[in-house]
Formats: sequence, structure tokens, C-alpha cells
Amino acid sequence: MNLTITPKASQFMQRMVRFSGVGTGAGFRLVVSPGGCSGLSSEFTVEAAPLAGDKQVEAEGIKVFLSAESALLLDGYTIDFADTMMETGLKFHNPNARGVCGCGSSTPGNTDPTTATVSLGSIGRR
Repeated sequence: MNLTITPKASQFMQRMVRFSGVGTGAGFRLVVSPGGCSGLSSEFTVEAAPLAGDKQVEAEGIKVFLSAESALLLDGYTIDFADTMMETGLKFHNPNARGVCGCGSSTPGNTDPTTATVSLGSIGRR
């Protein structure tokens, strides 16, 4: 699997894991499915261990747990983190995306069809 996690994204993920209270060995679980304006819909949680069937990816010092479907969908992506006045959250960059979204529900001002942002509101809660 080819997945790149930038240092800013790794720092955010590590912070989430550290402050979760789940314990050592925990990882950042990212669930991505088709849908949404950008083509992806996602949610993330911190888990003590991968769930059955999860693929574990280690990059930039963080364990990322991905379902089989998520791993397929994110192959070739770069995950970054943005914290600006307009958006805060993980950004998924797909270098192979083409075209422009026309649904009108994209992140305001985002005209880059290769990038989708997942806001902090996507944090899974137990």
C-alpha cells in the first residue's frame, strides 16, 4: 500500500492517540468510504488495537488502522493536516483526481479537485 502521511498529519494523529487515554500501542483508526462531494466520506477514532480485518500502516511514527475498503480507497493518497481560519482537519490529496465538483457543498474556496478535507467534527465518539 502506498500511503503518505505528512509530519503535520502525523503530529495531529499522535496528539489524538496520546490524549485519548487508550494506552500504549494504540493507533489512529481511519474509516473511509465512497461518498460526499469529494468522493470520500470518513470518520476517525483512536483504538487500542486494530479491529479484525484491519490493515496496519506505520508512517511518520504513528500506527494507522485501516479497514480493507479504506486501505484500497486511500492507496496512493497523501494525508496532511490543515489548521486555518477556513478549515481545520485532515486533508486527503489524491494526485489522480480530475474534474471539478459541482454539487456546491465543498469546503468554501476549495477549487482543487484533488483535495478533500475531513473536519474535526468527524471524530468518532463512543
